[in-house]
Amino acid sequence: MASRKLLLTLTAGRRLRSRPQQLFWAANLPEATTPHSLAAAAAAARQSGGSPAPILFASRTISTTRPATQSAGDAPGPSAVDPKLIMPEDQFHKIADETIHDLLEKLEEYGDSILMDGFDIDYGNQVLTLRLGDLGTYVVNKQTPNRQIWLSSPVSGPSRFDWDASTDSWIYKRTGANLVQLLEKEISELCGTPAELS
Repeated sequence: MASRKLLLTLTAGRRLRSRPQQLFWAANLPEATTPHSLAAAAAAARQSGGSPAPILFASRTISTTRPATQSAGDAPGPSAVDPKLIMPEDQFHKIADETIHDLLEKLEEYGDSILMDGFDIDYGNQVLTLRLGDLGTYVVNKQTPNRQIWLSSPVSGPSRFDWDASTDSWIYKRTGANLVQLLEKEISELCGTPAELS
């Protein structure tokens, strides 16, 4: 694939060198580069006797001091989220607080059962912090504007969990991981003793 791209680039370069030199200024390029606007600009360049190659090879708008405007062929930006689809804030707090408090209780019981040096659990300012000594630190906290629970893990890194009413659990949409199950798995592996947090 890379050799094919190189061949196409060399061929296009030879064709461009064999034609008279043409300068393209930022003002000559389309303001927004979508397939439709690039095709229209290339057609206009052909009609005026110029080469469409510099326009077709462009993949981004060249920075100018003029503000960008949306042309008719460009796709609109992200649409606003329908407020009816967002979980009500009081319901989010109720579910998230229950989850975090359940985790706090189960982790305290787990810590008492394994008697590990450096095991420390703290809950303050709506942030649950679990320190496992040299093994790392977990942080679990609510993100009210997003209606998410965020996890920082020394094993899997940062994750953002959304409430899934169909499974009554917090799910990381990118991987499908369940918050409680992920914590059980990672903490069990790090500490060497099975953790039951559900």
